[in-house]
Amino acid sequence: MKNIIEKINKIAEKIKKDVYIMEVCGTHTEAVARYGLRELMPKNVKLTTGPGCPVCVTSQEDIDAIVNLALSGIPVATYGDMMRVPGYYGSLDQAREKGALIFAVYSIDEALTIQKKYPNLVFFGLGFETTAPMTAYAIKKGLTVYSTHKLFLPAMQALLKIGELKIDGFLCPGHVSTIIGIEPYKSMKVSQVISGFTAEDILVSVYMLLKQIFDNKKIVENEYLRSVKKEGNPKAYQEIFDVFDIANGNWRGFGIIPQSGLEIKNKYKKFNAKIKYKKILDQVDFSFSRKLTSCKCGEIIRGLKSPQECSLFKKVCTSENPIGPCMVSSEGACNVFFRYMK
Repeated sequence: MKNIIEKINKIAEKIKKDVYIMEVCGTHTEAVARYGLRELMPKNVKLTTGPGCPVCVTSQEDIDAIVNLALSGIPVATYGDMMRVPGYYGSLDQAREKGALIFAVYSIDEALTIQKKYPNLVFFGLGFETTAPMTAYAIKKGLTVYSTHKLFLPAMQALLKIGELKIDGFLCPGHVSTIIGIEPYKSMKVSQVISGFTAEDILVSVYMLLKQIFDNKKIVENEYLRSVKKEGNPKAYQEIFDVFDIANGNWRGFGIIPQSGLEIKNKYKKFNAKIKYKKILDQVDFSFSRKLTSCKCGEIIRGLKSPQECSLFKKVCTSENPIGPCMVSSEGACNVFFRYMK
């Protein structure tokens, strides 16, 4: 590892200007902090975090919708981290304390098992191309789903289009890439490297990015060869589009990103909670969901601020008392910085 750090320092010195690299995967965010990689970077190489945490980018409106379904007597299941994300109407954990029937699950199979006892169970589906195939499989099995699933590349494209932040290169997400492969990244004219998750993976990927930037190349390279194939996983990828249509997606910190959401096809509409429970959802006042708070999670998701620049960080907002989703999820930047940054 010492050798690759020396190579990073040498090429960074040749580049001379500041270089901004964004890691857009929550697992990378956690690994960078755990291994202290940010502190190993040359002064002119800046690592920033992006929208790679599925829990963090789930919109406030969707959280308020699912909490209201639960409080209306509809059984709900979802992945554990989502339980503690606060909304205007409280979190799912708080709804459970009020008597709502809510289950934290670790797999889609658990949700299908719970559905046998509670046939009207709603699964709160979230995540990117990595988890969407499993939700699609469950819908085919008859599970009712409230989908907040998203396609990841439109968020990367939105970051470049908005232009709020200088991005010289992306550390592309390893897990998403195992599904979508390499080809989709080629539409973005920016330096990119698909990276694995060990310290050595990330350092090698940073070096590959710096080499591209020094050579003025804007291509996609694959460091994570042991898991990511050129074609990805065609079967899993097709499973997504057997069940979902591409639609506009609502992202925390971005708002609506066109063609980034996954909504259940009309063919499976009887398993679409947004249709099945439309009468309940139509009664929810979502105007409160859009009210601004002092939480800076939106800016942190877009890489505009670090957690330390939020006035609530470690003072009011802690892992025991999270104000926003970036402090709730183990992949959220605030939670990661809270645990690893001294």
